[in-house]
Amino acid sequence: MTEASTEKESSVVPDDGSSMTLVSCLLYVIANIIGMVLYWLYQQQRSQRQRQQESDYTVNNNDGNSESNILTTSYYSRQSRTVSQSSLLSILGLSYNGYKTFFAFEDRFCNFDEVGRACRKAGLEKCGLIVGIDFSASNEWQGRKTFGAQNLHKVVPGKLLNPYQKVITIMGRTLETFDEDNLIPAYGFGDTVTMSQSVFSFKEGEDGQDDPCKGFTEVLERYGEIANKITLGGPTNFAPIINKAVEIVRRLKRYHILIVIADGQVTEQMTTIQAIVEASLYPLSIIMVGVGDGPWTTMEQFDNCLPERCFDNFQFVNFHAVTNSCRLKNPDASFALHAMMEIPDQYKTIKNLGYLDGSRTNSLEASHNRIVKSPGILKSSSSSKED
Repeated sequence: MTEASTEKESSVVPDDGSSMTLVSCLLYVIANIIGMVLYWLYQQQRSQRQRQQESDYTVNNNDGNSESNILTTSYYSRQSRTVSQSSLLSILGLSYNGYKTFFAFEDRFCNFDEVGRACRKAGLEKCGLIVGIDFSASNEWQGRKTFGAQNLHKVVPGKLLNPYQKVITIMGRTLETFDEDNLIPAYGFGDTVTMSQSVFSFKEGEDGQDDPCKGFTEVLERYGEIANKITLGGPTNFAPIINKAVEIVRRLKRYHILIVIADGQVTEQMTTIQAIVEASLYPLSIIMVGVGDGPWTTMEQFDNCLPERCFDNFQFVNFHAVTNSCRLKNPDASFALHAMMEIPDQYKTIKNLGYLDGSRTNSLEASHNRIVKSPGILKSSSSSKED
């Protein structure tokens, strides 16, 4: 009787191992279903962003006098969403920090020598350097939050460096070893004399011609002498300094890096965009460093948009956002890395495009004419001539 009962019970009680296997399989199936749903949502969002991007690039050519056709409201909202929340993270409700992706990279470097070695490893051994400083009137109030409500160009000898001096110092340590001849053309723009039409040289020779500074040390010295004497003006236009850099590159026929330091309040957007696009025809990288309170939406667009360019030649970095982060051990090195992070790829692309070959001169000029006359972001110059 006892044996019969035991056999009956054993036939009824399920095996624990098979039960656990069934639960595991069920959880695995559920996890796969959730993963497929999330991936589908991600693809939907990605497709929507691509459609939005294509529509944002469409320019109303009938309204030739409106610069707002270039910098559309829909692009600004899309760019803000992209910066703050990215791909699958936004679906999961997780915030995205634009600088977080660089933390692991920064931890590998403790000084500027290591940054320099990393750039050389990527293929950058020598280059020319050009510096442009923004002297527009907006510098007077753009330091309310980031510079103790002081003029961003305020220079007090022997005291704390202003943002422009800090950037010049850091970029000097990072890039000076790459400079072939230690001669750096330095220019100012946006003051009451040059306004939005031209630039002025930090140093002039006896013949009245532009003279380059001897290294970043002299750039810093000349800036300190000039900053308190210049009358800030405007409007803000990056085109003159970019065009000056292109002029230098065409004359010297070698790779250059243009460092533009500005408060970001660009008012002459059309001419600035055209200058950036045309500069992509030459061996020139543009690093735009934003100092002051911002906003930086326009600079972010210059960095991430402008599809008419032959290559991505513009890198923007928010100086205060990087250096003021409490999570960074070495803010100066972090800023240098952010400023330089696209240079290796840009340099490789420039070499692949053949921009460093003398035989490319005629081809560059032909491409220049093609881009200027093509519809899209740039207004057609040929149509204005016909009128």
